[in-house]
Amino acid sequence: MWAEVLKKSYGYRPLYFVAFGDKGICALLPVMEVKSILTGRRGVSLPFTDYCEPIISEGVSFEEVFNFVTTEGKKRDWNYIELRYCRNPSPLSFPSSTYLSHTLPLRKGDDSVFKGLRDSTKRNIKKAMGEGVEVKISDQPKSMEQFYRLNSVTRKRHGLPPQPFSFFKNVLELVIRKGHGIVVLALYQGKAIAASVFFHLGKKAIYKYGASDLTYQNLRANNLVMWEAIKWYSRNGYKSLCFGRTEPENQGLIQFKSGWGTTGHSINYYKYDFKKEAFVPGRSRTSGFHNRIFKNMPVPILNRVGALLYRHFA
Repeated sequence: MWAEVLKKSYGYRPLYFVAFGDKGICALLPVMEVKSILTGRRGVSLPFTDYCEPIISEGVSFEEVFNFVTTEGKKRDWNYIELRYCRNPSPLSFPSSTYLSHTLPLRKGDDSVFKGLRDSTKRNIKKAMGEGVEVKISDQPKSMEQFYRLNSVTRKRHGLPPQPFSFFKNVLELVIRKGHGIVVLALYQGKAIAASVFFHLGKKAIYKYGASDLTYQNLRANNLVMWEAIKWYSRNGYKSLCFGRTEPENQGLIQFKSGWGTTGHSINYYKYDFKKEAFVPGRSRTSGFHNRIFKNMPVPILNRVGALLYRHFA
């Protein structure tokens, strides 16, 4: 599903590195091949994905799988390959960048979850309810349109272009409408003021995208959106909710996610440079001088910039 979204939205080519043993598949690493006139040719596992742990059975080493991948990468003239792990895959590697992730267990039900919330988080939920904020859970195109409007202004606020609307249309059609995600909207006096997109598969769910109108920040609608999503997933038998990736310097977002009784852990990205034949450090693409430029762009122009640039920056 996700690979299909990336292929249809950005033209990436999916590659699956598979090793077989006596009992069938013993290793699997999904990779997207990205070709760009701006950022070069490379492999990424996986683009616009917080983390993507490979499936490696006992008795198979990471080095065996990685050697196969790098051999293919050289044939395809990749500049580098990026892997996104929750753990160190090899003592020979070091992270190019490190992020934080937060996961909330849902096994004991939403009543138990609510008891474990920080007091300020509980107050914010009650504040939103008391102010008359209503929440709608949907898989309809109109809801995604409302999310996209909010996402555009949120990305502008952060000094970043939004993903193109065609991408979110593909998310709706290929993930959400096929029963693997939901859009959660907060409405105030009939207007959407906050929204989030969640994915789910098996018994696990992930908070993928969030957006809001800062004009209504005092209503604490984001808290109610998250709480209603937690209740929905808990009552539908899901066992955990991942709150996604967070940059270590974003202390405000870390505080927000920690307030839900989550457990934090690290996500490490590893970048292997084919010319240097070594793992190399990376750099942030989300912060820099460009943030000031994007913050000053009108939303319609910023949307066009996102539509042009996103496929180059997997």
